[in-house]
Amino acid sequence: MNQVYIPRDYQPRLDPYDTQRAIAYIKETFQEEFSAALNLKRVSAPLFVTGDSGLNDNLNGYERPVAFDVPAVGADAQVVHSLAKWKRLALKRYNFTVGNGLYTDMNAIRRDEDLDNVHSIYVDQWDWEKVITRENRNSEYLKLIVRAIVRAICDTNDRLHVRYPQLRTELSREVSFITSQALEDMYPDLPTGSQREKAYVREHKTACIMQIGRCLRSGKPHDGRAPDYDDWSLNCDIFFWDEVLDRALEISSMGIRVDAEALDRQLRESGCDDRRTLPFHRMLLGGELPLTIGGGIGQSRLAMLMMGCAHIGEVQSSVWDAQTVEACEAAGIRLL
Repeated sequence: MNQVYIPRDYQPRLDPYDTQRAIAYIKETFQEEFSAALNLKRVSAPLFVTGDSGLNDNLNGYERPVAFDVPAVGADAQVVHSLAKWKRLALKRYNFTVGNGLYTDMNAIRRDEDLDNVHSIYVDQWDWEKVITRENRNSEYLKLIVRAIVRAICDTNDRLHVRYPQLRTELSREVSFITSQALEDMYPDLPTGSQREKAYVREHKTACIMQIGRCLRSGKPHDGRAPDYDDWSLNCDIFFWDEVLDRALEISSMGIRVDAEALDRQLRESGCDDRRTLPFHRMLLGGELPLTIGGGIGQSRLAMLMMGCAHIGEVQSSVWDAQTVEACEAAGIRLL
């Protein structure tokens, strides 16, 4: 079901032209800060992959990819949901070494997404991946990378304020880390992961929720996670508190990727053993791919957070239901 929240007395802080200029500035500046912080090189990436390659992600497990036939190739293709698997294969093909990584623009269509202020069927994010050592496969290294990403975001926000002093978004550089099980234990009366996230991030402003995918003691996972890219014991989501929308805003989903042992375990736990025969999974189980850490950072979400926007449609062009369009128009929210 689609929902839209209208903040009381909301007014855009920038006119339409400056909005476009600010979006461009945020993207250019963050790429500069982020790639320098993590030692990443920009590469080109696919918009679609073949359906039988095993390179597409099934995200929470129920999303249907946009698929189409390619007569000239004699195969069916799928618009990517994310590039988590493709990036790891690219690191091997491009001969990236330990300590080096890549980032790219990822554009996707998620046709089954419920629409609200921060969810669109159009997804734009920076996908990134970095080669690590086996000694890096621990929670302390994960936290180190999270803090570097948060610093890059906050540095970009500070530079944006110099360019556009009328913007007022304040972001905390202090990251509060908590596991999904500890979060459930902290808020036993809140039944969903999103409710617990909101309560925690409201208090801590910048937070990192770790260990997502495996069932908690309640019998339910904090949130869905595909079994074949993140190691469920070494992954996380990064949140900032959004004052305009009065909610926890997820900016990044990331993690240390599965090695052969973690992939074997998670395929069994999730009942996805049939994927073992796919080319990507055979390579991973055979130890042919580098050990990596990676994730995605939402471009439109980052822009709307820094600019104090009430709806993601103010910073990206997509399609919306009639109720959302009418409610936004009545509230002075400009959808692109």
